[in-house]
Amino acid sequence: MNKFKGKKVALVGNGLVGSSYAFSMINQGICDEFVIIDLDKKKVIGDVMDLNHGTLYGASPIKVKAGEYEDCKDADLVVICAGAAQKPGETRLDLVAKNMKIFKSIVTKVMESGFDGIFLIATNPVDVLSYATMKFSGLPKERVIGSGTILDTARFRYLLSEEFNVAPQSVHANIIGEHGDSELPVWSHANISGKPLRSIIENDESRKHRVEEIFVETRDAAYQIIESKGATYYGVAMGLMRITKAILNNQDVVLTVSAYLEGEYGNEGVYIGVPALINRTGIKEIIEMPLNEEEKSLFDRSVLVLKDIQAPFEEELANK
Repeated sequence: MNKFKGKKVALVGNGLVGSSYAFSMINQGICDEFVIIDLDKKKVIGDVMDLNHGTLYGASPIKVKAGEYEDCKDADLVVICAGAAQKPGETRLDLVAKNMKIFKSIVTKVMESGFDGIFLIATNPVDVLSYATMKFSGLPKERVIGSGTILDTARFRYLLSEEFNVAPQSVHANIIGEHGDSELPVWSHANISGKPLRSIIENDESRKHRVEEIFVETRDAAYQIIESKGATYYGVAMGLMRITKAILNNQDVVLTVSAYLEGEYGNEGVYIGVPALINRTGIKEIIEMPLNEEEKSLFDRSVLVLKDIQAPFEEELANK
């Protein structure tokens, strides 16, 4: 793949997350050409018209059009937001059987177009579906990226910033692991404006309790949002845009995405949320943060949760 091609992005799935991503794209002006593909062609036509009418006020001109899978042939990035939605009371992992079938069809059609770029996956369960996309596509692992814990990390930093009265950009703290119930905070590396979080709260029992609450609120935020309005979409769309910018602008920035482990963190054979260096080639490098004993144990448990979900589908994925 020529890493200095153009900046064409194809979106597959124009639902709440996909259309929010499209709106973010037009506002931020990261790509040159933006193609929307969805079974609901009538809605796509309407959204394309609506988005094009707003390009005058965007960051830069973008050609937006309704497309088909053959339009992926010369795309630099294909973003998949299609799939069954998470329902109230349903975990992300409950979605796997339904979405595995959908993804096999989508990825096959994208690859049949001659696509040779990077996949960015948003559909849940994102870790398992990123793994499936790598298997279905046959692309190198660095060119299949899941949104991972980028949204969880953003939620975590926002809540910590509110607690400590600083901007979220001054909070450095990551959520890693499954994008779901087994995720974990890396407390050992968390800092507020350069000060280690643990040193800030070590003599303050109420603050210790509060930061633990903040993690629970982070982990369970999706359930509250889904209960309130049916789905989460703005936050993840902004997270997808951040990954898109890192790829298309060749930024060499570290983001907590879903990446394929081959021995990193002592694990292999699974996509999972970890800090990774992102540029025009995709995932350039997985960043291995030293974890303490408790964090390592929780991370290993998260890996096992994902492997247990993958296990029934391994034969199908191997015989794609």
